[in-house]
Amino acid sequence: MISHAAIIGGGVIGAGWAARLIENGIDITIFDPAKDAEAKMQAVLDNADRAYARLTMAARLRKGSVRFTGSIAEAVDGAQLIVESVPERLDIKQSVYAEIEKSASKDALIASSTSGIMPTDLQAKMETPGRLIVAHPFNPVYLLPVVEIVGGRATDAAMIARAMEFYAGIGMKPIHVKKEIEAFVADRLLESIWRESLWLIKDGICTTQELDDIVRYGFGLRYAQMGVFETYRVAGGEAGMRHFMAQFGPCLTWPWTHLMDVPEFNDELVDLITEQSDAQSGHHSIRELERIRDDNLVAIQQALKVNDWGAGQVLAAYEKKLFDAGAKSTGDIDVSRPIRTMERTIPVDWTDYNNHMNEARYLQCFADASDAFMRMIGVDAAYIAEGGSYFTVETHIRHLAEVKANEPVEVKTRVIEGKGKKLHLFHELFHRDGTLLATGEHMLLHVSLKSRAACDPAAEILAKLEPIAAAHAALAAPEGLGRAVGQKR
Repeated sequence: MISHAAIIGGGVIGAGWAARLIENGIDITIFDPAKDAEAKMQAVLDNADRAYARLTMAARLRKGSVRFTGSIAEAVDGAQLIVESVPERLDIKQSVYAEIEKSASKDALIASSTSGIMPTDLQAKMETPGRLIVAHPFNPVYLLPVVEIVGGRATDAAMIARAMEFYAGIGMKPIHVKKEIEAFVADRLLESIWRESLWLIKDGICTTQELDDIVRYGFGLRYAQMGVFETYRVAGGEAGMRHFMAQFGPCLTWPWTHLMDVPEFNDELVDLITEQSDAQSGHHSIRELERIRDDNLVAIQQALKVNDWGAGQVLAAYEKKLFDAGAKSTGDIDVSRPIRTMERTIPVDWTDYNNHMNEARYLQCFADASDAFMRMIGVDAAYIAEGGSYFTVETHIRHLAEVKANEPVEVKTRVIEGKGKKLHLFHELFHRDGTLLATGEHMLLHVSLKSRAACDPAAEILAKLEPIAAAHAALAAPEGLGRAVGQKR
């Protein structure tokens, strides 16, 4: 298990890796000689924090720590993963590996973020080349799940397997590229569309904005959830991919593309593209564009999660991992008092026009607390998959105070009744400063997901639930228990 990672190079990609790692509870040490490296990295970490507040409904893990160091040796000391994200020059990377190997643990995994240099070339001068892999991500690393895993001729197969397991565990979709090739797979595709795009702009066929609009309003939306081949399989209709290949294959011989050629890269082309790009997006700062990009990526992945498709499946699996990680075992619970079942910072999009959390999100907080309590007593994903769960049949919420975006809250839960089919919960939503914001009283019934009828829970669930109910019965009844709508205080 990796708990400490080193980042060598704190640019856009290095900072993105830092953000994803600390969001997964991994402590990091960073070396970057640039004077403004810390400030630039903090801007990326701030954007990532904002995005993760909205990416998933699960409670976030305890963040890993961030520490800048004055040398490579200090950064890699004790690290189990070393992420190299220095400039794309083979000589620089090889000199960095030489420094790393002087101080790093012999079994530390070294992962290069290179977008095109083959790992066999990277590891050519290493003393222990078997531990070097390429782990090529996409920007923003903290949101986009894909990472290309590539080994060189000297890379140990065990290191590839270790990397595949690790990156999947931090919410990514690792793809093992089994044959070395310059630029790997993803950048080969990107280079093709980039090359053709340069010709289309140079020849005056369209502007940068028109080209971007064609991508983002057209095939980009299809690619976001089906990729290339699945998209064309659908285009083939009922006859499928074979029909599509027969119908459109001959056009591959037509002289439509400039892919084997590139326009002259001169000042005129640079000025043309720069001027059009400035007109297109110059009214936004780069930080604003990053936040717009992140908001859209969160929304797209959330939509795909609802449909159980593409990147949404990766997010769903990661979210399940977070929920399971956040669930306490009954042995860890102090049943002599209400149980903390939820804590989070209020996301910006949970608020209304007054910047206060809207009423539907109070219910969201209590629903998340109920889910967390269910996991504590063993009603987790495995139990639900076997056909049992609790359904909420009645709810009463009292709204007592307002809370704003980015403010911390927590829910404390009491079991009012927990026997047989019934689970009666009373939640209290507090601001971190102690202000009681709302209460939620909920009656749940245990249900067979096969018959959809109420039934007793499994014996092991009751064995965990009933002692908590008995202990909470000794507590004073919470204020508001059993109230009806409009009842006088």
